[in-house]
Amino acid sequence: AKEAGLANILVTNGFMSPKLLQASAAVIDVANVDLKSFSDGFYTRYCNGRLEPVKQTLKTMVDLGIMVEVTTLLIPGLNDDPNELRQMASFIAGELGPSTPWHLSRFHPAFQLTQTGPTPVETLEKACDIGLSAGLFHVYTGNVPGARENTCCSTCGRTVVKRFGYSVENFLTQTNKCPGCGSPLFGIY
Repeated sequence: AKEAGLANILVTNGFMSPKLLQASAAVIDVANVDLKSFSDGFYTRYCNGRLEPVKQTLKTMVDLGIMVEVTTLLIPGLNDDPNELRQMASFIAGELGPSTPWHLSRFHPAFQLTQTGPTPVETLEKACDIGLSAGLFHVYTGNVPGARENTCCSTCGRTVVKRFGYSVENFLTQTNKCPGCGSPLFGIY
């Protein structure tokens, strides 16, 4: 893929051995990692795993030079506690860097979790505010349309990438700079 000028993007739950990660780092350009919760109890009960290995995978990816994005599906009553979200946002900003994108996705009842309603849009908005307050530059909502799908320049606030569903308009310069103030944006757009 790299020889053809294409990026390799890994979407993962973050459960992988350090050996596998080291061996594959040279061919991974971007990784989107599901950070499902910031509670070890949640990981034990719902994922049959633990939180710490996922955190370690994220930190190792950053250390290896892999661009990382984090996605969290907010499930009402299970992983949407504001204190937990503050801890998660603080970890992302402090350990992975403030330019790390954080995608907060709306839950919709399905499969084995039909008794829980969809994530209220207000919960997603509050979670976005928590991420921004923690110092993250790019916090997005997912599975719900709105302005929080867009990428804004962290310096001047101008919309530089506009999204609606699967449509994307990119207003960045060819060198990934804001056309308004000239600030560079971290990432692949």
